[in-house]
Amino acid sequence: MPSTMEVTLRPAEAGDAAAITDIYNPFIANTCITFEMEPILPQEMARRITDTQAAQLPWLVAEVEGKVIGYAYASSWKGRCAYGGSVEATIYLAPSVTGKGVGRRLYSALIDELRQRPLHTVVGGIALPNAASIALHEALGFEKVAHFREIGYKQDRWIDVGYWQLLLGQ
Repeated sequence: MPSTMEVTLRPAEAGDAAAITDIYNPFIANTCITFEMEPILPQEMARRITDTQAAQLPWLVAEVEGKVIGYAYASSWKGRCAYGGSVEATIYLAPSVTGKGVGRRLYSALIDELRQRPLHTVVGGIALPNAASIALHEALGFEKVAHFREIGYKQDRWIDVGYWQLLLGQ
């Protein structure tokens, strides 16, 4: 990446699916950050993008010189009707752009989009440990509200997950 990146944020399109899977699949294969176990095909990612946007929820990408370098989206928190005002936010960045402010800008834009909708709460789930994700969430006003011990199993170990929450009206 150039030392002075000109980052553009925009809504994702189904045509971004291959670039998004290129970012996401290494996290599946090499980390416990996501609890998915099998690589995602671009067609599946395109379906996820379309379904998210059909649910009137944002899915954004960050790009530099036309290349997708990160993405963030919101999804329903739970399926029950009473949770309708709550969403879960997700963000992934290409490793080459971490620590350069891209994540904060992208996640802030996602939160701004969420504030324009009839939503009340956004939740971020973080597989622990993950100091960078915790720092991002807390810098944007999220507060830790839960810690589940050994709730997931991946790469031959049990993983804790913490949940951070942001009330959108505050």
